[in-house]
Amino acid sequence: MSIVDGAAAQGTATGEQAAAVHEGLRPPQRRGGIRVGPQHAALAGILALSGLLEFVKLSQNGFANIFYSAAVKSMLRSWHNFFFVSADPNGLITVDKPPLALWLQGLSAKLFGFTPLSLLIPEGVCALLAVALLYRIVAPRFGTIAALVSALALAVFPSFVAVSRDNGVDPLLILLMLAACGAALTAIDSGRLRSLLWCAVLAGLAFETKSLAALLCVPGIAVGYLLCAPGTLRRRLAQLLAAGVVFVVVALAWSLAVDLTPAAQRPYVGGSVTNSEFQLELGYNGFGRVGGQQGGPGSTVSYLTPAQLRPLVRPGVDEPPTAAERRYVATAPSASPSPSAPAPAPTSGRQRRSQPIPFGGTRSPVRIFATGLGDQAGWLVPLALIGMIGVGLVARRREDRRTAGLCVLGGWMLVELATLDFSAGIVHPYYGSALGPGVAAMVGAGAVAIGSLVRSAESRRALTGYVLAVLALVGTVAVQLVLIDREGDPLWWRIPLVVLCLGALVAVALARTRAGWAVGVAVCAVLVAPAAYSFSVWLAPVDGTFPAAGPYNHAGYGGLDESATDLRADEGLKRYVEMHGGTKPYALLTQSSDQASPLILLGLAASAEGGYGAGDPALSNTRLATLVANGQARYLLISGPYASRGGNTAVTAARLVCQEIPEILWAPGASSLGTSFLVDCAGEAAALRHPRESAKAFLRAHPSVHYQL
Repeated sequence: MSIVDGAAAQGTATGEQAAAVHEGLRPPQRRGGIRVGPQHAALAGILALSGLLEFVKLSQNGFANIFYSAAVKSMLRSWHNFFFVSADPNGLITVDKPPLALWLQGLSAKLFGFTPLSLLIPEGVCALLAVALLYRIVAPRFGTIAALVSALALAVFPSFVAVSRDNGVDPLLILLMLAACGAALTAIDSGRLRSLLWCAVLAGLAFETKSLAALLCVPGIAVGYLLCAPGTLRRRLAQLLAAGVVFVVVALAWSLAVDLTPAAQRPYVGGSVTNSEFQLELGYNGFGRVGGQQGGPGSTVSYLTPAQLRPLVRPGVDEPPTAAERRYVATAPSASPSPSAPAPAPTSGRQRRSQPIPFGGTRSPVRIFATGLGDQAGWLVPLALIGMIGVGLVARRREDRRTAGLCVLGGWMLVELATLDFSAGIVHPYYGSALGPGVAAMVGAGAVAIGSLVRSAESRRALTGYVLAVLALVGTVAVQLVLIDREGDPLWWRIPLVVLCLGALVAVALARTRAGWAVGVAVCAVLVAPAAYSFSVWLAPVDGTFPAAGPYNHAGYGGLDESATDLRADEGLKRYVEMHGGTKPYALLTQSSDQASPLILLGLAASAEGGYGAGDPALSNTRLATLVANGQARYLLISGPYASRGGNTAVTAARLVCQEIPEILWAPGASSLGTSFLVDCAGEAAALRHPRESAKAFLRAHPSVHYQL
């Protein structure tokens, strides 16, 4: 069956169902139960392909994102840690994300044991469910062929594949947003408030997965319901208002519970500056991502300069401070790339990067095709955009179910695309994974719509369809050729891609009655490159922080996602702390979560008092002094990743007061991570309460050391 034939076969049923719906009746029901047909076999094949992409060689990824993995291990220590998604075993500070995705991983680990696969497999399952759900949503509105193409396009969407092999929050987010869109379309068909409220619940759960990122599907849902749902405009507005109330209740329930809990009875909210989940959701995890913030291109807060980080100056000596002096200063960050912003990776071979790129590039209308985002999410965008125009031309009435699908799924795609293109804050390339369902739906629906236009008996519509086909294929092929050449993969597909798509356009012009087959061949041709690129996820362990598809020479390390050198350093540090009076509950305090996470996975009760970004005010110098005085804390690991963002008062006090332990004692034969250094604060409780006075006394006793306090 060609694409056009599929559209024609679906058209009559669509019209009958739309008419029935808008007359207040249910869509006509099929008799005889579910019949297994060729489309089900095709869907099974697509799901099998998706399963191969998600699960083959999955164990090589190890704990993948060790920040989340260490958090899940910490959450399993107690229900208190589980509810508040504590990032450390001691419940000092939380993960800087809502709880739902980590709760899913935690429940899996509770049922099947804490192993890498118990954390990774749920993400792949979410991906498979999303592919199947997209088929289920598209088929009744755009036809079986459109649904199969959409499911296939999502299954091979590179960024979607990459994040589904990691233990981040995005696979569950995408599944819930897609489910919300499906519930919204059901509500539009029936006009029932119950379905719309289910949509609000699902969108609220998506908010509980990744904060404001969940709202990107809401504008399309609202527009689709206002334009296409039955009933008066006043009734539709009232129903949307009721759904909005339900969404707010579901989305903010956990955050309200956290913020109403006294601060002394819960962990500090990681990533916030006011110890508030609401501030985190609206700030760092919300509008800060769009408007600009510390940690990405367009930052509104600058990093500290090397001069600020190393204020210690010894006249006439142009070398770094000695180890003894270093305890009084914040050392400069390591020359090696930090996890937050790796330096541009070297290339090897033909245009092959050694590591994924962390940020999406400069804001522009074509950022989606730029280095970083392009190879993860840009392969099919031109076809999807032109396909939207085709759907709009064939579905010109609000009663047509395709119109609602265009508003909801196409609207999600446009909002997601605009956010990726124009956000000034942190935009990691893997954010493009949420673009996958909308792009995939518009690729399938658009291809069917364009084929239908080309085959039209009306010459004007046929010409319009041919023009759209030319624009869609030429634009998509051009983008793919640029991406293939830039990424060096899949080079072997360039000539077949051009030949097949050019041949399809010629065939459409010469034989309009068989246009469906020609368009189908062209669509299959443009799906090959992203599919081949997605299979590259088998080549190397995923980068847990920046999951990405691509033929990288090195992405992640697997296991604890550390090099052998860094792993030796962490193992040596763990042994040293345990053999030299490690305290309870805080065996080790670290400045950042990247320092604590591998140690937690190794079994040490480490706590990142500065959170993921190293500067969260989770621990003050006075509270640190109290912990030291009570024998609850002693060792701190200072500086390292993210140290250029500064620290809190506890870090500053420990740096000024506590005695540094030579690296050779705790990491013999291995280099410590990111210029981290270990200090021992035993017996320094009084000095920690008044660190400047203690430092001034030291400097008076050592006049050869010059330091500006």
